[in-house]
Amino acid sequence: MNIVRKDLDNNTAQLRLHIEKADYAEKVNKALRNYRQKANIPGFRPGHVPLGLIQRMYGKAVLAEEINQLIGDALSNYVQENKLQLLGEALPNESEQGEIDFGTQEDFEFIFDIALAPEFEVEMNKKDTINYYNIEASDVMVENQMKAYTGRYGKYTQEEEAQEKDMLKGQLLELKDGKINEAGVKVENAVLTPAYIKDEEQKKLFDKVKKGDIVVFNPQKAFGDKAEVASLLNLSKDAAQEIQSDFQYSIQSITRYVEAEVNQELFDKVYGEGVVKSEEEFREKIRENIVENLTADSNYKFGIDARAFFLKKYENLSFPDDFLKRWVLASNKNMTSEQVEENYPQMLADLKWHLIKDKLAKANEVKVEFDDVKEQAKKLAKAQFAQYGIIGMDDNVISNYADDMLKREETVKSLFEKVAEEKVLEVIKTTVKLTNKTVSIDEFNKMFEAESH
Repeated sequence: MNIVRKDLDNNTAQLRLHIEKADYAEKVNKALRNYRQKANIPGFRPGHVPLGLIQRMYGKAVLAEEINQLIGDALSNYVQENKLQLLGEALPNESEQGEIDFGTQEDFEFIFDIALAPEFEVEMNKKDTINYYNIEASDVMVENQMKAYTGRYGKYTQEEEAQEKDMLKGQLLELKDGKINEAGVKVENAVLTPAYIKDEEQKKLFDKVKKGDIVVFNPQKAFGDKAEVASLLNLSKDAAQEIQSDFQYSIQSITRYVEAEVNQELFDKVYGEGVVKSEEEFREKIRENIVENLTADSNYKFGIDARAFFLKKYENLSFPDDFLKRWVLASNKNMTSEQVEENYPQMLADLKWHLIKDKLAKANEVKVEFDDVKEQAKKLAKAQFAQYGIIGMDDNVISNYADDMLKREETVKSLFEKVAEEKVLEVIKTTVKLTNKTVSIDEFNKMFEAESH
């Protein structure tokens, strides 16, 4: 086989693959003999079908399959041997490619278009300036997190006298002319919370009520929402809307949610037994967790700003736009030309950033080991547990959870890319000049609001 490369410009080239019979004949004959062994054709014993018949029946398909495999291997080897950095994949030429007839031809020529990444080096030094935002871990944030923990680890208690946020349970009976309507609506174990009553006069009827009290109120006036009334009366929305009567509510139980006390029991539930031994240590541990999370947010913002900085610095890189759009269309059958045009600027920005990161990684000998990926998986696992308020999870549990995540190939690939990017960003952080700015969490969040508009 012979491959001839013709450079069209700095970013595109044409590859002509000349394939002769000697390049494929042996493989095709071997494949046909395999077909012969397996073929089940009436009138012939297995393995004794004439090779000529097999050739007539399967020859074209086998030839096409073997040549396609030959082309794939040849292109891959050519790219590796010549150390080409392709953008996308080779595409069949649409203008110069001649017709192919696998039934009559013995020699073939296939023409492919390829796109090459621009040649450039990424330079950076202390003259390059990027902002880094340090987010303050305020006392208010610590207090709010403490309140979140005391709320999360509280408990339900049974009370004798109700407060506004308590949950009441009792029998609900419809009234008519001030008396129980025997044919009316009757609900056992009806649950309501006075705090959700919208009408102030109706809400006052439940002020300081006690277990065993009877309250007469009007659900329609109280809630003013047909969905809530329907839920209370255990009826459809339409049926509930028709009922304007007063109801008698006999309170059978009063349930209150009491926040946890700030004591050793709470410390152990949040961080594990004996890790924290005083309220002062508890506050400090909370602050450490907040700082850790805020540092992750600061690094995330730095990643966005570093990307924007380098995309601006190398905005004049040349790319084969027509080829890339064509390749995106060929690779995504569900995309239209209009969608490609609309999304192309973002795709190109992603591609540029990928090439810049790759250059920085190679120049700084950035390597990603499996242990790095495992640690990233553990960080992700901890973050997922933290979303549900589970802090201080045993390391063995975290490690096993991470191992399960790493069984998925797509997850491993994603984590690998995440680790590689983080390492490149650390290189950038230590090489450029950082302009450190201390901001509040509100100021930090407003930056993202501004970017989204």
